[in-house]
Amino acid sequence: MVYFNRFLSRFPDVFALAAASEDEVLRLWEGLGYYSRARNLLKAAQEIATRHGGLVPADAQALAALPGVGRYTTGAVLSIAHQIDVPAVDANVERVLARVYDIADSPKEPAGKKRFTELAASLIPAGKARDFNQALMELGALVCTPRSPDCASCPMAAVCRALAAGTVEERPTLPASKAPVAIGMGTAVIAHQGLYFVQKRRPGGVWAGLWEFPGGQMEPGEAPEETALREVREETGFEVESRGKLAVIKHAYTRYRVTMHAYLMAFPDGVTPPEPVLTAATSHRWLPFEALEGLAFPTAMRKLAQAMERDARLTR
Repeated sequence: MVYFNRFLSRFPDVFALAAASEDEVLRLWEGLGYYSRARNLLKAAQEIATRHGGLVPADAQALAALPGVGRYTTGAVLSIAHQIDVPAVDANVERVLARVYDIADSPKEPAGKKRFTELAASLIPAGKARDFNQALMELGALVCTPRSPDCASCPMAAVCRALAAGTVEERPTLPASKAPVAIGMGTAVIAHQGLYFVQKRRPGGVWAGLWEFPGGQMEPGEAPEETALREVREETGFEVESRGKLAVIKHAYTRYRVTMHAYLMAFPDGVTPPEPVLTAATSHRWLPFEALEGLAFPTAMRKLAQAMERDARLTR
C-alpha cells in the first residue's frame, strides 16, 4: 500500500505519468521487481494521453493493444472500471474455480487456461462483473489460499466439490516447483576523489534501464574479487585495484538466490580515470554518495548502497 500511495501521490492522473521520465518511474517502482511492468505502464500512459485523450479505452481490442496489457489486465479494467461483463481470471480465481468444481486441468496449460476463462465468463451475473470478479479474487486471496485454506469459513464450502472429494490440496494442478538456483556475483564500487562510478544498464533483460555498480556472475573456479576485477575490465575498460571487501549482499528473486560480494575499488595512485568503454551499459556517471539515493537501483544494488553508509572508508 505504501508503494501504491506514493506512486499515486506523484502521478495522480495519466497525464502526470505520461510526462514522467523512465528514471523517475523506475525509482518509485524500485523494490517491487518486474521492472518491465513499470516501463510498460509508462508507455501505456503515454499512448493513452496522446491517442485516447487521457481516457483508458473501453474497447477490448484497443485496450489489449496497449504496452503490457494482457488478457487478465484487459478483463480487470473492462469489468471493474467500465462495468463490462467479461471475466478477469488471475491465480486466485483459477484456484477458487479449480476447487469449487474440482477441476484437474492445469491453468498453466493452454487448454486449462481456456477452460477456466470460459467457466468464469459463464458464471458472471448480468451487469455484475465488477462485483463478481472482485469477489472471486478476494475469496482466493483471503479464504481459499494456496496453503491451509480456511474451508470452515468459506461461503462456498457447501458446494465445493474438491472439499467433498478431499482434493483441496491438489487443486489447482500445477507443475512441480523448480529448485532454487544459487548465483555468486562479484561487484565493484569504484571510488575516485569522493565520487562513485555507476552505469545504466542496456535495454532488455531483467534490470533494463536501472543503475548499477559494475559486476557480474562468478565463473567456475573464480574468486569473487577476481570476478569483480574482470567485470570492471570487461564492462568499462578500467584497470583498477581492490581496496578490500565492502559487503556481502544476499537477495532472492523468482527462483534465484544471489550472493553478491562487493569490493571497494580505486585507480592506482596518480592515475586519472579515463573515459569508460561501456559494453554492458548505455551511460555512466561519477556521483557523490548522496546523489545515489535519487537513482533507480535493483534491490540488491540498493542494499549495497545502504551498506556503503556504514563503511568508514567511504566519503559521504
